[in-house]
Amino acid sequence: MENTNVFLTAEWRKLAFVNYEVDEEVLLKYLPPHTKLDDFNGKYHVSLVGFMFLKTKLKGYKVPFHSSFEEVNLRFYVKYKSNGIWKRGAVFIKEIVPKPAISLVANTLYKEKYQTLPMSHLWLEEENMLSVSYSWKAKKWHKITLNASTVKQKIKPGSETEFITEHYWGYTKIKESISSEYQVGHPKWDIYPITGYSVDVDFEINYGQDFSFLNQAKPSSVILAEGSEIVVFEGKKLKF
Repeated sequence: MENTNVFLTAEWRKLAFVNYEVDEEVLLKYLPPHTKLDDFNGKYHVSLVGFMFLKTKLKGYKVPFHSSFEEVNLRFYVKYKSNGIWKRGAVFIKEIVPKPAISLVANTLYKEKYQTLPMSHLWLEEENMLSVSYSWKAKKWHKITLNASTVKQKIKPGSETEFITEHYWGYTKIKESISSEYQVGHPKWDIYPITGYSVDVDFEINYGQDFSFLNQAKPSSVILAEGSEIVVFEGKKLKF
């Protein structure tokens, strides 16, 4: 780890990824300075991701009523070259949470694009079936649901799933010449084999006209990861 100053610890659990292939031109306007789009076999992706924050602590302290909550985000993938080594990271179009204090801290300290909305989740496990849903209200209720087997699997090396889940840096455009960078630490995740899914989301309402085409798009892949304990390290500004 480059930075040993811990900002946040938590568990991320039952991460639902709905992944779409997109044209390069869609993402370039959102690209932080001096990062490059990261591709998988020449294809660029955005991911709609829903998951639970559990046992959350800021600087080692629990924040009352803010230790467990949902998050849904839309992200894409970039890389940044530092000392001759490529770091692989994610850029967030928007992150939705139900707690206003979380949005305030993230928007202020990390210049992320958090929005506070009513949210809910539902986890159901019956015999060999697992169903995970995340919902949020922006003008109307939106929902993603993934159904899977309960038998965990390791992620296949070199797969699209590995590409999507193995990005350990976050980058944000602050100004035309300034980006922020922070590191996220976690082990490799196990996944659950998908048996079905549904996406009832208006991407234009949530993410603007640039992403309205996703309303008719078919996902390139759908992933349900168990998750793990995670660590978010303090960020820094990259000035050029």
